[in-house]
Amino acid sequence: MKSLKELKRILKQGTEGMPEVKVALLGDTATQLLATALKGEGAARGLAVDLYEGEYSQVEMQVLDPGSEFHSFDASFSIIFQSTHKLLETYSLMKPEARVQLAKERLAFVRTLCESTNGKIIYFTYPEIGDAVFGSYQTKVQSSFIYQTRKLNMGLMELSQEYPQLFLCDLAELQAKYGRDMFFQSNVYVSTEMILSVDALPLVASRVLDIICANRGQFKKCLILDLDNTVWGGVVGDDGWENLQLGHGLGIGKAFTEFQQWVVKLRQRGIIICVCSKNDEAVAREAFEKNPEMVLKLDDIAVFVANWENKADNIRRIQSILNIGFDSMVFLDDNPFERGLVRDSLPEVCVPELPEDPGEYLEFLYSQNLFETASFSEADKDRTKQYQAESNRVSYAGKFTNESDYLKSLGMESAVRGFEPFNIPRVAQLSQRSNQFNLRTVRYTEDQVKQMATDPDCGCLTFTLEDKFGDNGLVCVIILKKQDAETLFIDTWLMSCRVLKRGMEHFTMNTIVEYAKANGFKRIVGEYLPTAKNGMVADHYQNLGFSKVEAAETAQYELNVSSYEEKICHIAKK
Repeated sequence: MKSLKELKRILKQGTEGMPEVKVALLGDTATQLLATALKGEGAARGLAVDLYEGEYSQVEMQVLDPGSEFHSFDASFSIIFQSTHKLLETYSLMKPEARVQLAKERLAFVRTLCESTNGKIIYFTYPEIGDAVFGSYQTKVQSSFIYQTRKLNMGLMELSQEYPQLFLCDLAELQAKYGRDMFFQSNVYVSTEMILSVDALPLVASRVLDIICANRGQFKKCLILDLDNTVWGGVVGDDGWENLQLGHGLGIGKAFTEFQQWVVKLRQRGIIICVCSKNDEAVAREAFEKNPEMVLKLDDIAVFVANWENKADNIRRIQSILNIGFDSMVFLDDNPFERGLVRDSLPEVCVPELPEDPGEYLEFLYSQNLFETASFSEADKDRTKQYQAESNRVSYAGKFTNESDYLKSLGMESAVRGFEPFNIPRVAQLSQRSNQFNLRTVRYTEDQVKQMATDPDCGCLTFTLEDKFGDNGLVCVIILKKQDAETLFIDTWLMSCRVLKRGMEHFTMNTIVEYAKANGFKRIVGEYLPTAKNGMVADHYQNLGFSKVEAAETAQYELNVSSYEEKICHIAKK
């Protein structure tokens, strides 16, 4: 973790050329150093944070006044820091019989905040302050401060489910991890009104930027694991599968078992699990197949690579199968040499510096918060099967010398549907997450998707894709908007990269033209807005036969519907 001094140094180097994000910060205590930490952490991650910082202790005034500077700034992310110390002050000034309403009153304000604020909101949970008025009996007294604080935090979690734009930065969890004495220094607070210590500021800024980056589609989606002394204790080639250190009893085997339990939970959440090990593949697989104490199973692993080749090259091989960015990968290996090799060869891959003691792996990894996310759906649970199927497709494709014959043999089918209740959450998730094959990279919330689903001037299409190896689920989203009586604008075209090179682009384009003809449109306009990640689709419209609109301020392309020639593809409409 970088210190505040290091973040200031990074910030001084400038943010020119970095993508900008508008952030507002309101607090009921001094927030100047938190603002500096947020901008520094943003710069460290390649983001220029355009920050509006409200005046000290004007949270309610700024939020409740629709004409305030806070609302006029119209931030993409609004960070609201209402501290436990000020909450305790409010509590102390209340009449004893009114204190039972403390949590309810604060939650009512947060509800108002959600209903009156544009963009996404990042609100901090409340670290506990044990005021020792009731001692341990405080857990039995509804009007005690601890009871109300815990009730408030639970209520915030419930509100965040009710309001998708509300995200919680869990200060309570951070303080539990690092300790109140580290987070808060009373002598500093008394003289400066600053709640967070200088040491805590970078931690908090990092967690806030985790949430911002996840909402911008920048997050980790793949965990690549070494095996020997990382997933299990010992070297399987030397010790044999039956002598590996694993198990729930005492000893270091317990640490490896609990580590595997963590990995399985990540897989169940939708993280892609891969293996990259220097081993004979048959020997490595034998441990999964025969050792009864293995928690992690072969079915949990999307891509299994075990050989004696360079690990950086093997990670490149895994990337080529998954078709995801290196910057969305995390590589865990107990060997410092292998970690250094991957860092040097593939600097975009996240390579945490694991502790020497395997017993410390999990606590270290918990502190890194490697897999922040902005969404979760039931469809995420099927991701491993989808990537296992893709690995099988890659092996199967090697049997063909002709790409067309290979594609025909897959027996591909696609179901084309509108935005419907069962797929709207997935559409919103893809909108938030897709970066590479995303022509305009416009992010939509679930509520916005619902609105477009019933808008008569919008054409909303979703595409699935399945073949002989499995179902890829929903892989493509198209949002078409009526520009005028004759012109249809492609507002959104995003697609999962794992279905590239299978003709899905052609199938989708054919479907768009069908929609245009059926609704009387004579012209289709597409737009490409470049980002740091979507360069792969810079020529997308030209490759589909569109002509560039020379007079447009952005990269726009147009297609005459009547002159369109249907593209050849080997996908049948389901």
